[in-house]
Amino acid sequence: MAKPSVCIERSESYNYKEVREGVNRLIEGLGGLSMYFQPGEKIFLKMNLLIKKRPEEGVTTHPIFVQAVGDALKEFGCHVIIGDSPGGPFTKGLLKAIYKTCGVEKIAEESGFTLNYNTEGVTKKVNNGKVLQEITVMKALEEVEHVISLSKLKTHGMMKYTGAVKNMYGIIPGLIKAEYHFKMPAIETFSDMLVDVCSFKEPTLSFMDGIVGMEGEGPSSGDLRKVGAMIASSNPYALDFIACQLVGIDPLEVPTIQRSIERNFLSGNHEDIHIVGSSMESFSLKPFITPAITDVNFFKGRVPEFLVGPMSRFLLPRPVFDHEICVSCGDCGKVCPAQVISFKKTKGYTKGKPYADLTGCIRCFCCQELCPVKAVRIKRSKIGARLFKL
Repeated sequence: MAKPSVCIERSESYNYKEVREGVNRLIEGLGGLSMYFQPGEKIFLKMNLLIKKRPEEGVTTHPIFVQAVGDALKEFGCHVIIGDSPGGPFTKGLLKAIYKTCGVEKIAEESGFTLNYNTEGVTKKVNNGKVLQEITVMKALEEVEHVISLSKLKTHGMMKYTGAVKNMYGIIPGLIKAEYHFKMPAIETFSDMLVDVCSFKEPTLSFMDGIVGMEGEGPSSGDLRKVGAMIASSNPYALDFIACQLVGIDPLEVPTIQRSIERNFLSGNHEDIHIVGSSMESFSLKPFITPAITDVNFFKGRVPEFLVGPMSRFLLPRPVFDHEICVSCGDCGKVCPAQVISFKKTKGYTKGKPYADLTGCIRCFCCQELCPVKAVRIKRSKIGARLFKL
């Protein structure tokens, strides 16, 4: 296995000049753009545009970071297309609203980038997948020579951490992602699927916006943490390994990294990754707070079948809806892969409020990820948390 390089550079803010200089150093540390691209090629910058959030909320890849990478590519002579398939329906109207709110529309106008509005999907055969034999991806990817992943450093309620590998899940259009969640609710299977997706359309380069990250109940309801780091690699699996170590997350506890090691995309040894640029020790960060993750199928085969349902309901993490914050938009019900969220009129509220049937909940926490007002919390039993640490 060739020793991959991961480049780390500092940026204390989202000041364009500072970020651009850091991005230039990242590119130099990886050998320069000419090692990967040719002038005239079309490059798809695959952002993390999970949900319609302002840049300062730290949920999506910051537009200044995107602009810095895009400008470097444009100066090299490449054509830059920006896009993602956010959570929920994949429509031109919703894309336009997300591009505007997330600050992407503005930087595209300033730098002359193309925003993707092609919402079609295309189904392809997966030759070396472990759980996927075929995959539906954004048709726009067929019109480019390369994909670059522009991820955001965040924790994740189901996967513990989300970075370069999981960012590629967004090439699956719209609500088809919910179908994948429903068909593969077990954490091991789902993380294998994420690695299948990344390896199917492996990004030529991966850049991570870690200037401000998110800890706790990520990827959309957590707390912002100043990290001051930008990370890049031609190997998304190695990037995730180093990013986790940088913020005090044990990489070997992250399901996508576990699967990457099992499939020999990564050795799992820090010494087998070449670090370029700033040293990890120079950041001196307090470890990120991470959510405890527990497979929805944890009890199957461990306890009598008649106890699986009751123990899952009482001991596994579960979504809890704050009806005072909830605006009754209905998004949680639309994106729920298991379709277990219903809306009922509740005393004191004029609009229907969400309730989840936990007997069918697959603990994917899409409802929490995609709630626009952070009205969904993940409640974890103290007894369950202790049990799953044993």
